[in-house]
Amino acid sequence: MAPASSSKRSSPRRKISCPLPRREQELELNNLDVGLLGEYLNINPSWEDMVVNKIKNMMVMEQGQVLDTICHFLEKENQLWEKPEVSFWNPSVEKLLEFLNLDPRKATDKAFFFHLYGMILRECPSVEKVQCHLASLLDLSHQHSRQREGIALAVGLASTKHLEEVWALLEHLGRTKFLQSVAATEDSQPSDNLRWKWVSSTSLLCYGQIAKHTKEQILPWVDNIASRMVYYFSCGPCDEILKSSFLSATILLTRSLQAEYSSQRYKFTQIPELIQCLLGILQKEPNSLTNFLRQKIILVIIGLSNLRPRFKPLLKSQILKTCLQTVYMLPPAKDSRNDLFSVEQASDTTVLYKKTVRALDLLLQNFISENPSMDEVCFLLQHIEYWLMSDKIHERSRAVQSIYLLLQYVVDSLKLAKEAVPSMLGHQIGILILLWRDKDKITQQHSHFCVYLLMELVFQQKGKLLESAQWSKMKHFESNVFREWEMKLYHLVKGKDSHLYLPQEKPAYPVLLGIHCSQHCPAPFYVFKEDLTVAQHTQLILTLVHSLGSYNHLHSDLAAKLLLLICVEPGFRKEQIAELLQDLFQELPNIQSKSVQQAISQATLALGTQHIQEVVEVILSLCQPSERWILPLWKALAANYQVARDVITLLYIKLKLRPPRRLLQSTYRARLVSLMALGTIYELLYTKEYRNTVCWAFSGILLGLLTELYYLLEVGLVQGMFDYQEDDLGSKPLGPCRICMEALKGLFWTTEYWEVFADVKLIQGWELFGQLETFPKGVTLLARAMAHYNCEIKAVLGQALISLKSSEERDNIVGICIITEATLLRSKLMELLDNFLQPEFKDPAGLMKIMGHLLHCLSAQGIGIVSLKIAQHLLSLFTDERAAVREGAIFLFGDVIHYGGKKLRQSLKDVASQATVPLLFNMADPCQEVAMKARFTFLRCAILLKWEFRKELFGKLAWGQGLGAANDIFIYMLESNVGNYQQFLSQALTYLDSSHVTVKLAAMKFIGGEDRQGQAAYRAGYGCLVTA
Repeated sequence: MAPASSSKRSSPRRKISCPLPRREQELELNNLDVGLLGEYLNINPSWEDMVVNKIKNMMVMEQGQVLDTICHFLEKENQLWEKPEVSFWNPSVEKLLEFLNLDPRKATDKAFFFHLYGMILRECPSVEKVQCHLASLLDLSHQHSRQREGIALAVGLASTKHLEEVWALLEHLGRTKFLQSVAATEDSQPSDNLRWKWVSSTSLLCYGQIAKHTKEQILPWVDNIASRMVYYFSCGPCDEILKSSFLSATILLTRSLQAEYSSQRYKFTQIPELIQCLLGILQKEPNSLTNFLRQKIILVIIGLSNLRPRFKPLLKSQILKTCLQTVYMLPPAKDSRNDLFSVEQASDTTVLYKKTVRALDLLLQNFISENPSMDEVCFLLQHIEYWLMSDKIHERSRAVQSIYLLLQYVVDSLKLAKEAVPSMLGHQIGILILLWRDKDKITQQHSHFCVYLLMELVFQQKGKLLESAQWSKMKHFESNVFREWEMKLYHLVKGKDSHLYLPQEKPAYPVLLGIHCSQHCPAPFYVFKEDLTVAQHTQLILTLVHSLGSYNHLHSDLAAKLLLLICVEPGFRKEQIAELLQDLFQELPNIQSKSVQQAISQATLALGTQHIQEVVEVILSLCQPSERWILPLWKALAANYQVARDVITLLYIKLKLRPPRRLLQSTYRARLVSLMALGTIYELLYTKEYRNTVCWAFSGILLGLLTELYYLLEVGLVQGMFDYQEDDLGSKPLGPCRICMEALKGLFWTTEYWEVFADVKLIQGWELFGQLETFPKGVTLLARAMAHYNCEIKAVLGQALISLKSSEERDNIVGICIITEATLLRSKLMELLDNFLQPEFKDPAGLMKIMGHLLHCLSAQGIGIVSLKIAQHLLSLFTDERAAVREGAIFLFGDVIHYGGKKLRQSLKDVASQATVPLLFNMADPCQEVAMKARFTFLRCAILLKWEFRKELFGKLAWGQGLGAANDIFIYMLESNVGNYQQFLSQALTYLDSSHVTVKLAAMKFIGGEDRQGQAAYRAGYGCLVTA
């Protein structure tokens, strides 16, 4: 057997010889040995004509006597058949030979007597004599192969003129065997069972000899013969004797049919059953090569395939699968230096392998000759494809060599039909392209030329001449040309000559082989795009995509680079984008290589640069936006700032595609385009690659999310709106309304305007967005916070003005709320402020609510110097016995320092610093409303004082619980106020007399310093106090 990398294998640089397969098949099949009696099975002996004349001159009685003599002689010799020569003397036999003028030495040739017996039966005119002596013949022992073959030869000769009698006798024998097998019991003698087993082999040989000798008479009988052969083979034990007899009979039958040209007028219905038996033998063959059995079976199948009707695709598929497997899986030839076999044995094995492989090549050529079309080429390649992807080098090498020889035969000897353009061709070209980087050099060469030959067939179908110079150069098999072509292509895909860039980064690839092809794509891939159909080119691309996750890093790396080359090429067809991205998405979980992932990102960006709308629509349709494997595709598009802007713009447009409620159905909601866009925007808000783009589109996203939320409330998609905790959003899938709400929050949280989110959060303003009735109020509170922090006011107002022009009511509502709040002229009712400063005012809580509303209305305009007096007065109310007063004072204090204005900011900072410790203790107030307002105002103080860790502090104030959160708040406070320990301790001492146990306990813990940071603070501060 030839090794996988042996130099003796067919080289693509050598022109192969392609004789017509039918002629070669007949030559190969006629040279097969079919039995031990070769000289009598294949040729007519020289003495036959003379003996026939003497037999014809005999009387019937004389013929009977001769037959009796021979039969008696054969019975006597039953025990001596294992010896090559007869060991005793028989006078009757000597007289018979003398009468026939034959050499007396013929008496020692056992096969001679069977031949003579069959000749006499053939020439005997008496049907009764023939039947009687045939029965006697079949009653002889069938134990040895020479006996079985001899009996079959005699039966075959007799059938030439007595076919019906022979057939009836074999039918009787078959029925007897069947009855014997049914009646067999455990008490049956083993000799009886063996006899009938041998009879099966004899019967098979008889049918083969009948087919050989009856010639044209056999045609009407072929289906009957084939069915009996299948019966004997299927019902008997599949041992070597039965298998050899069945194969011999099948060979003789096939030869006979091939020799008769009139066989094409018949349709044989039992041939597929015969094929199944042959395939069964192949499947049970050991994985070694010691005989010509594989070659014989494949050649027989070839002969049978030429009969009518043609094989159905299913049967043909079974034949290909079995034959390819039995040949390709043979172990590679070992190095003779390490082999225990002799040189002669190794040579014999090599001859066996070459003949077997040649038979397989003839099978493939025969199939394509029967149906010379591109569909048939793809059908054959489809079955070999499995072996092209094998893990074993020698299996891949054999498979690609078979394809090469097949395609070379097709190009040189056939002309394909022009109408077939199977899309599968693109896939098969892709598989062969991946072998360009195979570990075996010969496989690389064969795969290169297989691609060339397939493209040549494509050109022939289109009636074109080879239009690319590199395809023409590939046709020349000189080694220097091949090496030059291979090295240039290798450097391209390896990246040594040039790296892979996007179009805007590098103007062109190097010109290969002196061909001025497309600007960015090397010539072979330009030819694929131009000459393959769209479906074929798409299949080529998908094949590369499916190889990206291959465990073979050579294949995956090559596939990634070639895919990038194709995607970068200008003019990528829109209709290919959907299939490409869908299959790419399915393949992403299997890809581990960083370089392949990078190439995928570049390819996706290249597609987005050319067809951004189609790319965005396809990616949106692939899966739910929260699916983790969809994010890499979005990230890839963000690598180009303009493409990222286009992505956000298209998502904004999709967000506005909101069908009316009457058109919504429960099954349609999940696929609603606006919901997919909403979910995608939500994910991209937390993707750092889109951070700058989100800031650029801030106002548009904000108005889009507000109107989307209003729409979802209108149509009732509010399931699970309040079933989530903000710090546990990932516990289960979010509903549409909740996604929109979290996206609205995230828009502020992920940008530099997180203070807006915190401000609205701590006054529980986000809850107002959960119902249509309170939605406008929520928008108003949000607009106030944005105005205070100068959050994209100009851009948001511009978007709001656009919303006012919309025909949708929801857009008008959102626009009006924002514009009204941002431009409202507020009255300054300072007299209320003066009343508030009067001692012992009767209703401080009510007045503080009015003051709070006033401050909200005045917003950034502020209330001037009076704000300092109000803030200082409010500090004294933090310890009031009335919870409502404490709550109002703390909340209003936060508004005062928040809306105090820039001129008084430093003075307000001093007041805020004095309020931090009281606010810290009021977080432990038994009244939950007081504690909540204390948290809100504490954060406003931290923002005004510009503490460190403000964002982390907000997280603890908003969602933190327990001692851990309290300890973190305490630490943030101390680390931002180094040097203020004396002030803090002085304020804390005053709270030891508090009437509220929880507040007193908080003050004690503060002074005592439970953790290590607290102890250090305590020691430093208390020491200063004592010293003072």
